Amino acid sequence: MKITLTIDGVRYDDDVEPRLLLVHYLREHAGRTGTPIGCDTSNCGACTVLLNGKSVKSCSVLAVQADGASVTTIQGLAAGNGSGEDGWHPLQKAFHEEHGLQCGYCTPGMILAAVDLLNENPNPTEEQVRDGLEGNLCRCTGYQNIVRAVLKAAGSTTGAGVQA
Repeated sequence: MKITLTIDGVRYDDDVEPRLLLVHYLREHAGRTGTPIGCDTSNCGACTVLLNGKSVKSCSVLAVQADGASVTTIQGLAAGNGSGEDGWHPLQKAFHEEHGLQCGYCTPGMILAAVDLLNENPNPTEEQVRDGLEGNLCRCTGYQNIVRAVLKAAGSTTGAGVQA
């Protein structure tokens, strides 16, 4: 099937198998290897991307379902709106400063889920952050620093949004 996607601001036109998962398309066709394949069952959230601005687990979306859509991956996040002078998105910077990662495998999905969360609720409570990140699993950090990073990013972008 013929599909057209805009991934991190670049247009892609391809013929794909109808059953190809978006995560595999991103990695194998578009070279967006920053989107990891975690579980292939939508349980871990490591493969989370923004599809038309909303977070989705790309292992649960077929590439053909994303036809005509705009996709933002972790690799395109810094180039999007809200990037600081250093080129990092406020959430990427906050994760770094607050040690919101350990092995880093879940980090792309956590950050993109947090972008969607903060776009919906720019000033969340700790409980709202925890609820908003539900479905994105981290096996290393215990979540405290992840939550702290999201709250810091929310504080640093108040009024400016964290658009991707």
